[in-house]
Amino acid sequence: MASIIFLDSPVSSGFSYARDPKGRDDVGDYSSSLQVQRFLNKWFIDHPQYLSNPFYIGGDSYAGKVVPLIAQYVSEGIEKRQQPHINLKGYLVGNPMTDPKFDRNFQVQAAHGFGIISDQIYEATMRNCKGDYVNHVNQMCAEVLQTVKSVRFMH
Repeated sequence: MASIIFLDSPVSSGFSYARDPKGRDDVGDYSSSLQVQRFLNKWFIDHPQYLSNPFYIGGDSYAGKVVPLIAQYVSEGIEKRQQPHINLKGYLVGNPMTDPKFDRNFQVQAAHGFGIISDQIYEATMRNCKGDYVNHVNQMCAEVLQTVKSVRFMH
């Protein structure tokens, strides 16, 4: 048996909201991760029957940047013996964003690896962009990247 908490974060994303409008002012990665940690503490205080269950923190896409922070804050609370004691076992991220330049620069290789763009288009990007798909400096690179973008969005 498993239990899952679905939480939209930061405040104002998805179905999440703040009762006080000031709660929407500070929605950076660090502050929103701390807000999630506070939420989890309050949730486990209200639902202590779940404290003994193994707890994993997960997310996808941009959450690749905040899930490790949330896990770190929860882990620090455990080390400080803060209550409630969350039974943190790990974290997972799917298709995580890590670093914008790295992530964007890998999109061409990923599109080729998944068969979204042809070998010919991939080879043209390699030849004209020389591995830099973010800060391209020549017109041929810009044109072939536009082709990649148009093919990618057709799928």
